[in-house]
Amino acid sequence: MATGLADRLGLRIIDSEIVANNVAARLGIEESSLLRHVDGSASIFERWLIDRRKLQRYTSEEILQLVQQDNVLIRGWGAASLLREFPQVISVRVCATIAFRVQTLMDRLGVRDADALREEIEKYDAAHVRTLRAYFNIEQEDALLYHIILNTDRLPVEACIAAVSQLAQCPKFQDPTRMHSALADKLLQAKINSALAEHISVTEAPNGISVSVSQGKVFLVGASSSGSVRHKAEKVARGIVGVSEIDNRILSVPSR
Repeated sequence: MATGLADRLGLRIIDSEIVANNVAARLGIEESSLLRHVDGSASIFERWLIDRRKLQRYTSEEILQLVQQDNVLIRGWGAASLLREFPQVISVRVCATIAFRVQTLMDRLGVRDADALREEIEKYDAAHVRTLRAYFNIEQEDALLYHIILNTDRLPVEACIAAVSQLAQCPKFQDPTRMHSALADKLLQAKINSALAEHISVTEAPNGISVSVSQGKVFLVGASSSGSVRHKAEKVARGIVGVSEIDNRILSVPSR
């Protein structure tokens, strides 16, 4: 379905490997290890190697960077949750019954052992749900994440492609200028969050620093007993390309 939709609408498909390449490099691990981690098949050692918070931050940055290219179709990686606040971005969930998925794989792979395939699908689904919940704070079954949910067991793939294509023609999804500005702010926010996490410890700001961005103007909100945090946070934020102005509301409070 992704291939057919991309062909019809002139979209570039963003697959797992495209996202994983840069994220894995920033985490300092092999791309294959990251992909196994995301699909739930990583070893205990591979899971231990990956910092959950960094994975969340780097993935958000990568997805938002890719979306800036426009005309892309992103498969997975928590994009439905990350981009849910942008009304011009269409989120679609494609699903089917286990029985249909088993039969489809049997036909494609020429495998006759339905029970073995069913077991593999169920293991993959369970691992995938755990990963989405733990690393991207997503419940895959949450219908409110999506504009449309399509069951390919009951609808032909071509009908599903037609439904999403028709949805894409709705005026609601035809305001690219507003979307680009909002996406740029969201990406800037993600970059600042990553930079602050690298330079300011939990000890310095136990409750963290809240970052919001509007048209390049950055708002920093938080509290710390360390008088240097306010200055350090602003210096870190100013080092990010795209910041036009900073409203620093970080308070220095005395420790008890």
